[in-house]
Amino acid sequence: MNNTTSAQVRVALIQSACGKDRTDNRLHTTQQIRQAAEQGAQIVCLQELFDAQYFPQRVDVKGYGLAEPLPSPTTEAMGRLAAELGIVLIVPIFEEAQPGVYFNSLVVFDADGTYLGKYRKTHIPDGPQYHEKFYFTPGNLGYPVFRTRFGVIGVAICWDEWFPEVARILALQGAQILFYPTAIGSEPDRPEFSSATAWQIAIRAHGIANGVFVAAVNRVGTEDEMTFYGKSFVSDPFGEVIAEADDREAILLANVDFGKVRELRELLHFLRDRRIDTYEPLLARLIEP
Repeated sequence: MNNTTSAQVRVALIQSACGKDRTDNRLHTTQQIRQAAEQGAQIVCLQELFDAQYFPQRVDVKGYGLAEPLPSPTTEAMGRLAAELGIVLIVPIFEEAQPGVYFNSLVVFDADGTYLGKYRKTHIPDGPQYHEKFYFTPGNLGYPVFRTRFGVIGVAICWDEWFPEVARILALQGAQILFYPTAIGSEPDRPEFSSATAWQIAIRAHGIANGVFVAAVNRVGTEDEMTFYGKSFVSDPFGEVIAEADDREAILLANVDFGKVRELRELLHFLRDRRIDTYEPLLARLIEP
């Protein structure tokens, strides 16, 4: 699991619309992955809960039936696909750890199909039509990074991407690029509001503050009462967007030069000048006068 000798890596984000048939969703995504590899992608990341519609829109115990113990037929097929295509593949999945304990997870396969490990979503939202606390236990694996053939990657899932602490921890462990599989769209209690701009700004800022590339992949389309706005993007350590999708299905490709990680960090010394001896208040839930 060594880094590539070249600093140039081609990444792909698979932005899809999900139908109600999970088998069809998997087949469609597999075709998109193959297309990405044909276009030179070396690291491919799928969207959050890639093979199902966003079921946390409502509280329904039947949703637990979508979970899969790992390894599952879905993940094993994706591992074989990664080996066949010679790509690093990031696969979000609804994981059943045991009956009654479920995680919003992802697994990472190296370019030879080797299973490198998994991450379980840590920050679990709860709000109108985002009823994730009913389904997902908070992750218990920390914030791992994965040393792949094509670089050191950090991963987090959707709500995690809003928290700067997550990005900082991943960067301190050596991540060169952070991948954020996502499912985000309309807000039913504020139908006139779109979080798309704030979403992108927040994530790009993590890249600047930590001197890393960031890649966020969202879904598109309308599922029941929610519309997902897509707008998947990749930005560099300077916060510049180097690739961006619209609100349609897309295979978003971007060439990243990991040399820019060093370039940013030698210009803006955020990691050097951290005052970790002053940050203890961050561990408190509330700082009261």
